Amino acid sequence: MSPIITSPLIITPGEPAGIGTEIALKAWQAGMKDICLIGNPDHIGQTAQSLGIDVNFYEIVNPSSYSFDPSALTIIPMSWKKTPVPGRPDSDNAPMVIEAIRQAVFWSQSGTASGLVTNPIQKSSLYEAGFTFPGHTEYLSSLSTTVSGGPLMMLACDDLRVVPATIHIPLRKVPKSITTALIIEKCALMQKCLSLNFGIDNARIAVCGLNPHAGENGKMGKEDNEIIKPAIEQLTAKGINVTGPHPADTLFHTEARATYDVVLGMYHDQVLIPLKTLDFFGGVNITLGLDFVRTSPDHGTGLEIAGYGVARADSLIAAINMARKLAKNRKTHSHFDQ
Repeated sequence: MSPIITSPLIITPGEPAGIGTEIALKAWQAGMKDICLIGNPDHIGQTAQSLGIDVNFYEIVNPSSYSFDPSALTIIPMSWKKTPVPGRPDSDNAPMVIEAIRQAVFWSQSGTASGLVTNPIQKSSLYEAGFTFPGHTEYLSSLSTTVSGGPLMMLACDDLRVVPATIHIPLRKVPKSITTALIIEKCALMQKCLSLNFGIDNARIAVCGLNPHAGENGKMGKEDNEIIKPAIEQLTAKGINVTGPHPADTLFHTEARATYDVVLGMYHDQVLIPLKTLDFFGGVNITLGLDFVRTSPDHGTGLEIAGYGVARADSLIAAINMARKLAKNRKTHSHFDQ
């Protein structure tokens, strides 16, 4: 059962034509009671009815009037410009998607909410409406006082934590985007984040190489020796527990995972593919280095299954539990040095 708390977690709607409302209802039914779901009450009610979920709704204007009630799902009402049709995103609804995120951030920063758990957005739909950020993480960073090296997009499951040094950029731009300074910043913040948020002191950080076989001593690319290795040497001199560059193809099997607490990869797919292979349904997206708590399920909008009632809420439930853990830890630890 969810703990009774004075400030709830905010669940953003994400893409209204996707599975966000469905998995939020299923998470509430599974015991995630300390949440406020932003959304249109009629849309939420119709979705609940289609799923056969018997739920009462309690509407509030903002989290400051939240009162824990395990018998009712708390909703912060909003309206969609176009009625959501499962599987068919409409860019006319994009401004409301963005505004829900912005408002949830404000409530989290002000302390009226413990943090936010964001349902997946359909970026193509947002781009059509003029959204200029590569993704969720970058937009959230623009709303935050971000610490040096942040934000960190960490993906986590029970068996693995990973951070990509570069996020939503084309693969051809990665070699020129990674720098010694970038790797040093990311690893220093990772060590601090793992200590403050997860209770792991002197975290063991494994750093991936960029090229196959970590460049094989320069024969398959110079970046590993000229950019990544100097960063590791400087970090080690500062007392940060870093190893590498490691060949990525031998870093994620069971025995290798026992040797580190987190992996820094050079690009998105290098570390997200192993994590999603290990635990596709239980992975959590965590944004660290912000002045508020944010987690998200580690999957997309599920347009192809929206409206069929078959979406699994495992990752959203894991994201809610992770957000609770981070919020609790932030109350007992001092904030980052800005």
